[in-house]
Amino acid sequence: MRAVIAPEPGGPAALVVAEREDPEPGPGEVVLDVVATAVNRADTLQRAGKYPPPTGASDVLGLECSGRVAAVGPGVDAWKVGDEACALLAGGGYATKVLVPAGQCMPVPAGIDLVTAAALPEVACTVWSNVFMVAGLQPGETLLVHGGAGGIGTMAIQLAKALGATVATTAGAPEKLEVCRDLGADVVISYRDQDFVEEVRAATDGRGADVVLDNMGAKYLDRNLSALATEGRLVIIGMQGGTKAELNIGKLMAKRAAVIGTTLRSRPAEEKAAICAAVVEHVWPLVADGTVRPVVHATLPLERAAEGHRLMEGGGHVGKIVLTS
Repeated sequence: MRAVIAPEPGGPAALVVAEREDPEPGPGEVVLDVVATAVNRADTLQRAGKYPPPTGASDVLGLECSGRVAAVGPGVDAWKVGDEACALLAGGGYATKVLVPAGQCMPVPAGIDLVTAAALPEVACTVWSNVFMVAGLQPGETLLVHGGAGGIGTMAIQLAKALGATVATTAGAPEKLEVCRDLGADVVISYRDQDFVEEVRAATDGRGADVVLDNMGAKYLDRNLSALATEGRLVIIGMQGGTKAELNIGKLMAKRAAVIGTTLRSRPAEEKAAICAAVVEHVWPLVADGTVRPVVHATLPLERAAEGHRLMEGGGHVGKIVLTS
């Protein structure tokens, strides 16, 4: 099979296409012929040597894919050769074949083509697990999501709105703010020239956001706490703004708030399987009826993965960047 790896840490040019042995499925595993994968922030960090794959995971980049079942291992009854699927991966998506635990394979939502389906697993699983399973966002509550025009943000806006929440989001360029508004955001905030704490408070009559989904980490920690409502939940899923910051425990206690740090990639397979099952149950029907739609900025061949990384790191994209095998 062909696979994209980064033999040495570096910029996008560090990515190379290599030949690897085709994988063979073990008990409870499926091999997919990959049709498409998608670029995630974690891929760029792995390429740069800042986010190594979990123990036992493939060194091939790629945390999601879509494709057709090529082989099934012992004990796999839910999938057969030829079935179309999309999958959540710990690695290996930037390839023509990939080995996946069967529980992390999901059917393609009705009405979604197989290439576009590659843009769904990581964002759907990240948003559902963090915003709803961990933070427990409820109808009538307010969600603040940072980076609303990115892959995670475009999914979070749509899902939260569909399930009855008020949504506030930050973005930079005016055209990105307009995209967020078109996706259903009630409050759009330019992080370049507006204070998101003031804007969220103004939009909620001073109450604040019940849930904040944050990809910035240290840089936004204190301001996120200020933006939280009483009994609010701050869920940190990224560290684009650094890893260390001072936490005002007094502010946290006064609001009876929670700060939750979480990651998806390194979770045990059984936890990922439970998340995937919940996504199929709760998210896929919304995708199938058009309430939630995948947002794809660009589709490139796998051999141009470096270009996909440049697009992501340049920050000009909206939604997902897909790579076809």
